[in-house]
Amino acid sequence: MADEPFDATPFLPQRRTLDALRDAAAGCRGCDLWEPATQTVFGEGPKDATFVFVGEVPGDREDREGRPFVGPAGRELDGALVAAGIDRAETYVTNAVKHFRFEERGKRRIHQKPDAKQIKACRPWLLAELDLLRPEALVILGATAAKSLLGSSFKLMAEHGRPLDSDLAPVVVATIHPSSILRGRDGESRQAQRDILVEDLRVAAQTLAKP
Repeated sequence: MADEPFDATPFLPQRRTLDALRDAAAGCRGCDLWEPATQTVFGEGPKDATFVFVGEVPGDREDREGRPFVGPAGRELDGALVAAGIDRAETYVTNAVKHFRFEERGKRRIHQKPDAKQIKACRPWLLAELDLLRPEALVILGATAAKSLLGSSFKLMAEHGRPLDSDLAPVVVATIHPSSILRGRDGESRQAQRDILVEDLRVAAQTLAKP
């Protein structure tokens, strides 16, 4: 694999539906992450979803269950959606990279950020999802997803929480990844991160609601 280009494009199906993409992604070998991971974790949600949320990479529980945002970060996202008044049933959730990247420490698998080559390799899956979904609002969660969709020069903390000019969707907002809440050093810092996420999601919802 090291001598081959990192690119998922050859694995995309000719017939483009969400089910076809999901089935094809299960056999993706577009980068080196497929081998240690348990399985591909593709996006999940209704094809007519109003909101699409794009995170970074599956976590340990997502890798084992094969579903995105079912672990601790997913619970934080669910809580933020409720606080922001966004119906979870109207959302599609996915990740910029579809395989779990981790480092083994004893019996634990510790999350690692995907590198630039892995992000670029997996981008065709993400763009194919967005092309089919055509959401009214796209919420980009964290720096990895932002780099995939908005470019490496995008500064998340400088630009978060405001509508962005983008062809990706009528409303595009970037915000922190819910996992950043879990990394807070204490309850106060975790709540501060939680408040940022909720407020940014409110911006997306309110912008979408404007006539």
